[in-house]
Amino acid sequence: MLELHQFRHSAFCEKVRLILAAKQLTYAVVEVTPGLGQLELFRLSGQRQVPVLVDGSDVIADSSAIALHLEGKVTSPPLLPADPAARARVLLLEDWADSALAAGARLALVQAAAADPVLRGALLPEATPGPLRSLVGALPGPLLSGVGQVIDHGGLEQLRRNLEQLTALVVAGPYLVGERLSLADLAVSGQLSLLRFPAAAGAPLAGRGVPGIADDPQLEPLFAWRDRIGAEVGRP
Repeated sequence: MLELHQFRHSAFCEKVRLILAAKQLTYAVVEVTPGLGQLELFRLSGQRQVPVLVDGSDVIADSSAIALHLEGKVTSPPLLPADPAARARVLLLEDWADSALAAGARLALVQAAAADPVLRGALLPEATPGPLRSLVGALPGPLLSGVGQVIDHGGLEQLRRNLEQLTALVVAGPYLVGERLSLADLAVSGQLSLLRFPAAAGAPLAGRGVPGIADDPQLEPLFAWRDRIGAEVGRP
């Protein structure tokens, strides 16, 4: 059986989970504990970052490498178009989602967590001891104000422009490239999970996210599209 080594609330791990769901593949989850668990992951894969997929004797690190591995292993449904131009557009969008969109979403979430004790506590790994979880949640907002300044107004404005452009794309058509689901849709959907957590995140994160983005009516079609993509592949 496939084995996914992950952090539950990683956007890149969510991307891989969406790919696995789209391919209708069953897999076991290994939740990596920061620190000791990452040392074990290093012994397995030669690096400390998630996601890592174990497929028999193959150990694949990095969400894009995992996507290509699974695309070669399970050809139906295809997530990369056969047409070279369409394939290039999908891969370019995937790379943009994994770099520029990922950076903006991650930093916006850091800013939001600095001001929201419930969000801070919920984002901790599941193996975090209860007393430490309570301590992190109880840290006063002013103490974390420096963290909240990680994103300047220009960074937030750029993220918002990107999200508005994405909204225009998903309003215009059901998928980002062509007329069928592709890796581009799953990569973008994974990053959007950090801005407003989907139902699959469970309580208390489901529906929670970055203020001013998660609750912006202009962006509602984008999050509705993300949820539709999740439902299409069988993610809640």
